[in-house]
Amino acid sequence: MRKKLERKLASEPLNFESFFSEKALQMKASEIRELLKLVETSDVISLAGGLPAPETFPVEIIKKIAEDVLTNHADKALQYGTTKGFTPLRLALARWMERRYGIPMSKVEIMMVAGSQQALDLIGRVFINPGDVVIVEAPTYLAALQAFKYYDPEFVSIPMDHDGMRIDMLEEKLEELKRSGKRVKLVYTVSTFQNPMGVTMSLERRKRLIELAREYDFIIVEDNPYSELRYSGEPVPPIKHFDDEGRVIYLGTFSKILAPGLRLGWVSAHPHFIRKMEIAKQSVDLCTNTLGQAIAWKYVEEGHLDRHIPEIIEFYRPRRDAMLEALEEFMPESVEWTRPDGGMFVWVTLPEGIDSKLMLEKAVSKGVAYVPGEAFFAHREVKNALRLNFTYVPEEKIREGVKRLAEVIEGEIRSRT
Repeated sequence: MRKKLERKLASEPLNFESFFSEKALQMKASEIRELLKLVETSDVISLAGGLPAPETFPVEIIKKIAEDVLTNHADKALQYGTTKGFTPLRLALARWMERRYGIPMSKVEIMMVAGSQQALDLIGRVFINPGDVVIVEAPTYLAALQAFKYYDPEFVSIPMDHDGMRIDMLEEKLEELKRSGKRVKLVYTVSTFQNPMGVTMSLERRKRLIELAREYDFIIVEDNPYSELRYSGEPVPPIKHFDDEGRVIYLGTFSKILAPGLRLGWVSAHPHFIRKMEIAKQSVDLCTNTLGQAIAWKYVEEGHLDRHIPEIIEFYRPRRDAMLEALEEFMPESVEWTRPDGGMFVWVTLPEGIDSKLMLEKAVSKGVAYVPGEAFFAHREVKNALRLNFTYVPEEKIREGVKRLAEVIEGEIRSRT
């Protein structure tokens, strides 16, 4: 084996790049994933990745459910499943969504996926032709941009404020595109506790978005991974709640309310859309992890999920509060940030002229990491912003991390005066 390895290393290297497709040559690694590699083995306080706290994982309950599933349902749990998903879980989710969100739902409107990230790729496969107009928030979820970008859409960005996407500006843009002869294919939104800003689209804007979808004939992709993580304020129904035509494709996930390692999410949409996405998924992985689906089924069906969510909320609320308090105490006056009622993120806006991507190396050298804001914009037009996560590290580290970051920002501001 050693001789084989030596011969391989000594040989002329292949022109590896020449074998890749044009699409593959355009692929770039996720900035967040690369950043996590940088900090995961160091003593840097990472306020970067959107990771749930491992302390919230219901390990003992999962152990018991897994034993039950393998004892009584192994013939199904360890076998290939249908592409659409494990029927008992789809039924349980349909009942859960109707009870939780007031959305009438049936099993034929739900398909299980390997995390809602897979759903984003399937949506790209099924709906996006090269040049199609896809409207996104500015900023928006980075991995959604990556998933859709593969299918060569024309991204149009709509600014955000503290009530979510600026629907008035969306309406202006829709009219402008219509006059120029362009049709909008879909609007993508993380409607509640948005990633990366942490803000929530208001009730009025949700209703107006549905009206605009009908008027301008587009579909809405509502990505909703964070809405159950509410620490203050009153719940707002999902956009899907107001959908009576089947225009809203809703994405849910177990990653934030159970455990991300299960890689389980679901798509809720009109059966006609589900069928086409099911066919697309058949060429990707045949079926989603059946054992994980069986475990999640028991977890939902036996009421563990409804009991677990309040426990997660009580665990995360002090961390959210710790971050907001530390920002208030340590940040320079010229720095602004969002104050989310839930979710996992705070969005920080720096004074004009400061590039958070260039500043990152200094921050890491001071022992704190974040995600530069530029990555969350389809056209990378904003440089002076960054995203912080408050769910992964404990309160004392959040406080220390924000303090270190504030010192770095203070130095950047001084260097410009």
